[in-house]
This record gives sequence, structure tokens and C-alpha cells, in this order.
Amino acid sequence: MNKTLTLILVLVSFTIVTAQNNSPMNNSIHQFTVTDLEGEEFDLASLKGKKVMVVNTASKCGLTPQYKDLQALYEKYENQNFVIIGFPANNFMGQEPGSDEEIAEFCERNYGVYFPMMSKISVKGKDQHEVYQFLTQKSKNGVEDSKVEWNFQKYLINQEGELEKVISPRTNPQDQEIIDWINS
Repeated sequence: MNKTLTLILVLVSFTIVTAQNNSPMNNSIHQFTVTDLEGEEFDLASLKGKKVMVVNTASKCGLTPQYKDLQALYEKYENQNFVIIGFPANNFMGQEPGSDEEIAEFCERNYGVYFPMMSKISVKGKDQHEVYQFLTQKSKNGVEDSKVEWNFQKYLINQEGELEKVISPRTNPQDQEIIDWINS
């Protein structure tokens, strides 16, 4: 009798753990809370029902002018359940050396950026932020493994918070592939 009861308890525990590991929230970017450039918490669960482009940014990169196209894209689609989330990162040749305050000032002054910008993080390496662990590891996102190639790599997230596409850093934010995805 005790062996049967123990076996039942083990099976029930296994079922619960398996269900938790396969829950939609675990394969969703909505499980994370991050910090924005002003030091305020930003709960990514607040983006449920919206398509999201996550992009790692830098102020001193050859691709930095993409800020202009990111802002234009955001202005065009922000009222259509679309948002861009920028994550400044200094992982590539020291191209984002500024503080959060300096980054915010640079983005607003040079590109009029008002889409949500988060506090500077690491997008690769041993200190990779948990959001980028999710974005780059199939074991966490359930879709694919990827490597952050450079500044301005884009991750397209559907309304349920699931990764759908990884877009090259060199692809312009207003590329037709991205526009088609937003409109789909």
C-alpha cells in the first residue's frame, strides 16, 4: 500500500512540474519585469495582446541611425497594438558606453525616441540578461536558438509573448518583412 501511494505521489508531482514547465508563461516574454531608463519597473506582461519588437541598441555604432527608422515605425504602428522595446547594450566594441541618463538624452535629442527604452543590459556572455537568455535559447523560448550578432538585432514577439522571428541587425526596421509581420 505504501509503495502504491508513493508511486501515485511521484506521478502527481511529476505531472505538476511538467505542466508548470510547459505553461504558456514559461515560453512567453511576459514572464519578465525589467527596468526602464528612468529606473522604473516595466512589467512585460503589460504587453499582452501586442506585437513586440525587441532590439538591442547602441549610440556609437554604424547602425545607430536605425533609431530614426525604429521611431518612425513605432509612430506609424503604436496605435495598432505594436510596441518596440529598446535594450541598450555595450557588448560590441564598447559602442554603448553611456549611463542610462546619457542614453536617454542621446536618443531623445538625436532621434526623438519615445518608444520604451530599458536600462542598459548585457545581451550576450556570462552576464547575459534573462530576457536575452529567453530570446536566444530554444530551451527557454521554445522556438529557436540564436546568437546576438551585433547591435540592432531584432526579435519579433507575437501577442502571446512568444518569439516568432529573429531579424538581422543590418535589416532596416522598416523592411517589408517586418511591415508584413506587423500587419499579419
